[in-house]
Amino acid sequence: MGLALRDHERHTYGDYLHWPDDVRYELIDGDAYLMAPAPTLDHQEVAGEIFRQLANFLVGKPCRAFIAPVDVRLPKGDEGDEQIDTVVQPDVLVVCDKSKLDRRGVRGAPDLVVEVLSPSTASHDQLLKRAVYERAGVQEYWLVHPTDRVISVYRLNGSEYGKPEIYEMKGTTPVGVLAGVSIGWDDLAERLPKPEL
Repeated sequence: MGLALRDHERHTYGDYLHWPDDVRYELIDGDAYLMAPAPTLDHQEVAGEIFRQLANFLVGKPCRAFIAPVDVRLPKGDEGDEQIDTVVQPDVLVVCDKSKLDRRGVRGAPDLVVEVLSPSTASHDQLLKRAVYERAGVQEYWLVHPTDRVISVYRLNGSEYGKPEIYEMKGTTPVGVLAGVSIGWDDLAERLPKPEL
């Protein structure tokens, strides 16, 4: 991920809808970024476990959890879908406002976004996408570092993310935007390869 197309064109969701299904892109401010073809098994294990726990906590509640690939369109104003120039596919997300959900995915900022980092996506997720989520108004943004066993949690304060809270991937981590919800790490940590010293 993070490899931008160098065609010098500004792309929109209207273009994106006509691209082949076998290659996945994200759009950020009109630039298309090629996504990694297949995440690693560790990446899938972490994203799947976070999604499972969130989905279980949210049964019978108004918020809904989703796992990639789900298109999240982030308009800058009231432009129509085809004109939107930022479309991302977070690893895991939670949306509490049902009016943001439609047959194409999500239009507007999710309440929670979780990205599971890998060497090929780390800078893209930590720099470019963090700025996009902040601008769009995502209330809480998690960067999960499976190799380092660390979680960086950004929470929106007004219109900006402050300094992240850093947690070890052990015990539980509370989800600030979902009262009473936390993610447990101990079982997952046992299934992941031991970090190198």
